[in-house]
Amino acid sequence: MGFIDTLRAEGYAVESICRVLREQGCQIAARTYRAWRAAREPAARTVGDAMVINAIFDASFTTDSQGRRRLTPEGLYGRRKMTAYLRRNGFPDVAACTVDRCMRVLGVHGVRRGKKVRTTIPAKDGRRAGDLLDRDFTAPAPNRVWIADFTYVRTWLGFAYVAFIVDVFAQRIIAWHAATSKVTDLVMIPLRMALWQRAYEGHPAQLGQLIHHSDAGSQYTSIRFTDHLDVEQIAPSIGSVGDAYDNALMESIIGLYKAECVDTEVFHAGPYKSLGDVEYATAGWIDWYNNRRLFQGDGPLLHDVA
Repeated sequence: MGFIDTLRAEGYAVESICRVLREQGCQIAARTYRAWRAAREPAARTVGDAMVINAIFDASFTTDSQGRRRLTPEGLYGRRKMTAYLRRNGFPDVAACTVDRCMRVLGVHGVRRGKKVRTTIPAKDGRRAGDLLDRDFTAPAPNRVWIADFTYVRTWLGFAYVAFIVDVFAQRIIAWHAATSKVTDLVMIPLRMALWQRAYEGHPAQLGQLIHHSDAGSQYTSIRFTDHLDVEQIAPSIGSVGDAYDNALMESIIGLYKAECVDTEVFHAGPYKSLGDVEYATAGWIDWYNNRRLFQGDGPLLHDVA
């Protein structure tokens, strides 16, 4: 076989080489050589797919302390984000179609979002601010535009509510709070946390430069909350009732939270039994979202570094 391989590399046809060998008493067929070569050298695509499959499997699954296989946060990526992830981790030239094919082999697919339940209930006696953003979710620097909203999580003890504040410039969750009731403190506490956190980091919010944007929920239009914004010299901004586009960026992030954290067992094994379980899972998801998760910027998939 090595002799045929050498002559073939010099340009001779396999059938001609085998014919001469048979004339010299060495009985060999061309199909025997081809079968040997196929078993010896798999196709380049087969080798490449095997390497990509291994990389996707290693990124998507881990083993817990009890030896059970569990999905990792990166296992929530779809084809587009998984392609970007692999290109940053040893496969710079991998094609999206290759990643798609290999993910189908493994039975891995990106997490899909469910339907959103309405939680925004406007108050009849609240002070309603105008919409200062007009669906323009951009900011020239940190601490210029913060967006806020909250959602619910079912637990065995009833509903838990989780409120978030996001800095638009960095698309970073700068504060969050979970509670068993959706009173004003649900949204007041993360605001105080965000102001303290930015001051602790050495980047305090400048008076008169910050806009706080939310929906028209009664918590955000309450007198107590709007008075606190006034004391901190933060400009309130509120979108219209029943219009998700007026707070689209926050709605998108909450959709990711529900799909990637609440509806999976990546950040918490088993059902949510209490508020503590929700806080534990939310803290893990926010750490991943702020520090490692890929997200879509104006061009390619980016990673939050601000």
